[in-house]
Amino acid sequence: MPDALADLPGSRPVRTTHERFTGKVWDVASDEVDLGDERVVTRDYVRHTGAVVIVALNERDEVYLVRQYRHPVGAECWEPPAGLLDMAGESPVDAARRELHEEADLTATRWDTLVDYYPSGGGSSEAVRIFLARDLDEVPESERHERTDEERDMIGAWVPLDDAVTAVLEGRVHASSAVAGILAADHARRSGFADLRPHDAPWLRPEATRLER
Repeated sequence: MPDALADLPGSRPVRTTHERFTGKVWDVASDEVDLGDERVVTRDYVRHTGAVVIVALNERDEVYLVRQYRHPVGAECWEPPAGLLDMAGESPVDAARRELHEEADLTATRWDTLVDYYPSGGGSSEAVRIFLARDLDEVPESERHERTDEERDMIGAWVPLDDAVTAVLEGRVHASSAVAGILAADHARRSGFADLRPHDAPWLRPEATRLER
């Protein structure tokens, strides 16, 4: 086992890229990748903007979750507030602040990096950073965001963190953001929040995700 277990940055040379599909939010590309030793393979993948997730934890050890319709899986999923990194010049933590305001009607004065992950590294360039947001306040009624599309029917609830962990482990909650965020928040709480990284900690985020429309 290596002394420090860590992913290694370093992409392989791409001989040719074919743009297969351009969508509203993300694209599909095919790369001819040179793996060395005369091995060239074609890999199709979703070129993704990347995303942020916010685990908002209050003083009662409750997390704020929203239930939102997710069409690809045909289910209304419980998950933390989240959003795409698709606004030019916006930092990840500022995107997280915006999404917390828009989806949860909350603000936070304490932000830490909870965990980073690739939801599907074999088929998508998406990189996700989950923030832990604390020291929370409600957004005044007059300043709340007007939700549209799937978000208009979204409901939110404060859930005890212990109950959320149980829901994940019993297979009742499936969204990857919820699974990673809830379990990471539970670990952070059990360690007295001693292992948290700053909100601007280094992030192994693929260049391909850094797209703005």
